[in-house]
Order: sequence, then C-alpha cells, then structure tokens
Amino acid sequence: MSPYPVPPGPLPRLLVSVRDPAEAEAAQLAGADLIDAKDPERGALGALEPALVDAIVARVAGAAVTSAVADPTPESVTAMAATGIDWVKTGLAPAQSRDPRALAALAEGAPGRLIAVLFAEDGPAADLVPALAQAGFAGAMIDTSGKAGVRLTDLAEPQALAAFTAACRSHGLMSGLAGSLRVTDIPALSVHRPDYFGFRGGLCRDLDRRNGIDPLRVAEAVRALRPNQRDAA
Repeated sequence: MSPYPVPPGPLPRLLVSVRDPAEAEAAQLAGADLIDAKDPERGALGALEPALVDAIVARVAGAAVTSAVADPTPESVTAMAATGIDWVKTGLAPAQSRDPRALAALAEGAPGRLIAVLFAEDGPAADLVPALAQAGFAGAMIDTSGKAGVRLTDLAEPQALAAFTAACRSHGLMSGLAGSLRVTDIPALSVHRPDYFGFRGGLCRDLDRRNGIDPLRVAEAVRALRPNQRDAA
C-alpha cells in the first residue's frame, strides 16, 4: 500500500477510470495521478474481475490504483484488496452509511484502505463523514449513481460539497468528487479543496464513457489542475 493517502504533490489530484491495462497505461503516461479500475458499461461502481484488476496493477507498476466491489460485503472487499490495489471503493446506500456495525465490518475487509462512495442523488453527505472515520475508512467521495447525463454539479450545491470536503479534512479522510465531470468544472470545484477529482466520460473520445480514454484530454485535465506547472502533462 502507498505510504501516502494520495500521491505526493499539489492537490487536487486526477483519478481516471479505466477498463483495461491499455487504457491504464495511456492514462498513466498522460499524467493521471490515480488509476481507477472500472467497467464503464456498469455504472458508477462497475467492478472488474480480480484477474483483470491484477493485470492493470501490473501494467502501471508503481502507480496508485483503486477499484470498486460490485456487492459490498466484508468478503468481497477482502478479495479485491488482495489484488494489490491501494484502495477499495464501495458504494453505500443511505441506511448502510448510518449503520456503525455495517461500516466497521466492511472496513475490516481492507484496514485503512476502504473508500466510501456516496451518491449525490441521496443528498448532502457531510454528516456521514464522522461515522466513516470512526469505522476506519480511509476516505470518501461523492459521485452520481446515474450516468445518463446528470452531472455532479446538477445535483449538489456548492455549499454541500464544501461542507463534505471540510468534514473529510477535519476527520482525517481523503475526499474525492466525481460524477460526469468535465475539464471545465475543475476551476470552480477546486475551491472546495478535494484530494482528487474522478473522471471517465469527460476524458474519453467524444466525451462518451463507453469510448476509450483520450490521452490528450487527460493531459488537458492535468494542465487545468496545475496551470503553473508547464511540464505537468
């Protein structure tokens, strides 16, 4: 596991969701900070088979890698953690996110390596952060559960996002924002000081998450995140 909650350097960092080793390598070479192994055909938490996750980890050796579990149970979390990824992502329904026993059981499957995915459709999430920290989660992110054009910025008010990232900082969790983001969203959302932004469709050919990653769009996102570093891309 990486010694850092996110790779060292200026924040926010760029997480790019990829579906295979070739996309992972392309994203890494274009400047992505974190590689997220995910099946874009299966929504926000489209889990890949562990063998494919293994192959992605091997292709981007040395890079920080995350991956989701399809059915969040202590067993599935443990199995995904065994692939060698840095962090395991797990979606949480509102009731589950308020159940201390359920949260603790999930966190035990990947101690210090579990990231909660909370959905913007479920409303503000700042009040959920203390329970996640108490249970032993490493971080939390807000995403959109639907991937049919509704974006994070359509569903979450700036005040709610600011409260969420502030709560994560005060409780020692890394925070992420995602949900059909575009590169043009980076300046406005950066004021909330998340640790990373999660992208898929906004960095694909024709802005279609079903198409392949476009390295030029990845490099564009890196430049938007670090405008004062000419060689960041």
